Amino acid sequence: MTWDVRPCDSAPEFRDALSSIWHYFGRSAPRDDQIASLAPILPAERVHAARDQGRIVGGAGVFPFLMTVPGGRLRAAGVTVVGVLPTHRRRGVLTAMMRAQIDDCRARGESVAYLWPSEDRIYGRFGYGMASLTGEIDVAREHVAFRDSPDAFGQARLVRLTEAEPFVAPVWERVAAAVPGMFARTAEWWKVRTLTDPDWRRAGGGELQCVVVEAGGGPVAYALYRVNVAFDHGLPSGSVSVVEVMGDSPRATRAIWRYLLDVDWTARIVARQVPIDSPLFLLTAEPRRLRFSVRDGLWVRLVDVGTALSTRTYAGPGSVVVEITDEFCPWNAGRWRIGDGGAKRTTEEADLRCDVAALGSVYLGGFTWAQLAAALRVEETRPGALVRADALFHTAVAPWCPEIF
Repeated sequence: MTWDVRPCDSAPEFRDALSSIWHYFGRSAPRDDQIASLAPILPAERVHAARDQGRIVGGAGVFPFLMTVPGGRLRAAGVTVVGVLPTHRRRGVLTAMMRAQIDDCRARGESVAYLWPSEDRIYGRFGYGMASLTGEIDVAREHVAFRDSPDAFGQARLVRLTEAEPFVAPVWERVAAAVPGMFARTAEWWKVRTLTDPDWRRAGGGELQCVVVEAGGGPVAYALYRVNVAFDHGLPSGSVSVVEVMGDSPRATRAIWRYLLDVDWTARIVARQVPIDSPLFLLTAEPRRLRFSVRDGLWVRLVDVGTALSTRTYAGPGSVVVEITDEFCPWNAGRWRIGDGGAKRTTEEADLRCDVAALGSVYLGGFTWAQLAAALRVEETRPGALVRADALFHTAVAPWCPEIF
């Protein structure tokens, strides 16, 4: 069946398209305040709606991002609020929306699309590959000592959310510009998304707090967190729930974590979206006590292979020829010579063969070609090609995004 999929052109259509995913959150439609928090940063024309006889039965949106890749930044599509009503599942609605969305991204010059999947089995068939890992800690406060006694660094102070952007935005930007997978936040994003604290976001927890560490005349680190108060027989049993923590240097990062780990009247510190290469492993005296757990993070889809591969940089000289298959976006298929000169089509024999989803897994540096080969996801047709490819794609910083969008 052919579905009518078009961008939304009115506020009611925007609401109906979002309602497709809100159904799975246990509500028939987003509330007015939720619409108000999305509308300024999610243009209605970037939300595709699938229609059945004029009635919207599915929606898929895109945040227009400037995403960091190794050595640079590029325009990217942050895919979000994707959902199909249960009345229309398994009938090709999602495929039709993904088709329209990818074509629209290509037309707009967004060479990469990426997302946080609600289910990890969905997006591989559309060419997305798992591109990063993310972690979570849940540590008891009596086990938060550092391996070494840190020297004093900076001064921490609490800042009201309404006054926080001038302090936190520069820190975010310095970190985001260097970490693959992060994106440039606009002033509107800070206002309606990051530094707002509606009741529905608290989920029964405490108010969103902002602490800033200043050193050398300016902010160098910050954290957004909640104190969830609880007592058991007069003893603290609550937690600090870390929403976002950012430091622009090793000393700044250590200082902001020391603050969070020392908040009184709490029993545990819980943090989600912790980078897989977090310094906490080597900072803490008992790293096992962090109870660090790992899950998949960002999934990446190369919309325009040539532009995406030519925008990022490579770690060494030389090149490798990769033969790519891409059934969903056939314009990407073929052999590409990839190296410090970018990516160009070639008729030379391939060194490696893979599908576009595998290419998405190595694009940000989150996984290696050797790991893909071990999982039978890439074929090495010339001996030594995996080693050369890994030398080229190596990154010093693991890809990460601290916010599920």
